[in-house]
Parts: sequence; structure tokens; C-alpha cells
Amino acid sequence: MAEKSVLPQREHFLIVEDDKGRQEISLREPTYTVGRSRECDIRLRSQFISRHHATLYRRIREDGSSYYRIVDGDLDGKRSVNGLLINKAKIKQNSHDLQDGDEIVFGPQVFAIYQHRRRDKFPTLPSNDPFDITLIDPAMMEYDEDTKEHDTKE
Repeated sequence: MAEKSVLPQREHFLIVEDDKGRQEISLREPTYTVGRSRECDIRLRSQFISRHHATLYRRIREDGSSYYRIVDGDLDGKRSVNGLLINKAKIKQNSHDLQDGDEIVFGPQVFAIYQHRRRDKFPTLPSNDPFDITLIDPAMMEYDEDTKEHDTKE
């Protein structure tokens, strides 16, 4: 019997903490705007944050894996007022390629942690697999007191 390999997938998250608390955001889209404005995809709630503080966009490596890059300000080149700190250091360029565990500080008491988690995905087996079994829920069983046997409900 040939074994099926597990297909690893990476899920990207931004864990944001601001004046309204903590939230975990699953990153699935190719681009996100980040800031105080209601029009931003990821809204940060603090008076110290620019309306359009940063932009996240997905990048693809040669091996096919993905990661997110963060840009200070918008993609038109307008930078935020306070800038960004990544892992306690001011970014020297306008952008930074995020690594798992990077801490992004947007302003006083407003920060995020970038994470990518590996999730193993098992391929589905074809329905004609002789080892495919169907589990029966005990609630689907009826117990016959006379014969002391179980029958499935129809």
C-alpha cells in the first residue's frame, strides 16, 4: 500500500493589540491596508495611528511559499507620521519582509505580531478505497430489548 504524503500549508496571521483589545486576523487576501481610517482593511484604534499607517501585501518566494511584506504608509509612497518599529528597531527602508514572530509597533500601545503557522493537510482518498470506513454515531443505533441486539435506524 502506497502512503499518501501530508501536504504542508502555511496560514498567515496578524495578532493586533490596540486601545480596543486584542484580535487575531487571518491573512488570506493579497493586500491589506492598515490604519485608523474606517476604510482600512485592518483598523487600528488609537489617536496616535495614521489614517493609512501601513500596507501589507503577499509575496511569493521561488519555492512557491508565501510571506507578507509591510510597507510604511501607502503604496503611493506617502509614509505614516510615526513610522514603524519592527522587533524594536525603526525600519530603515520603506518596507520590511515579515518573518514568523516579528513584532510590529505602530504607535504607543498599538502593536501586532506576525505569525505563519504550518498546518498539515491530508489529501482525501478516493471513494473506492477498500480501507475507507464509515463510523456510526451511537445515537443512530436502536437497542432491541428482546434480542439484545443493536439495529441502525432507517
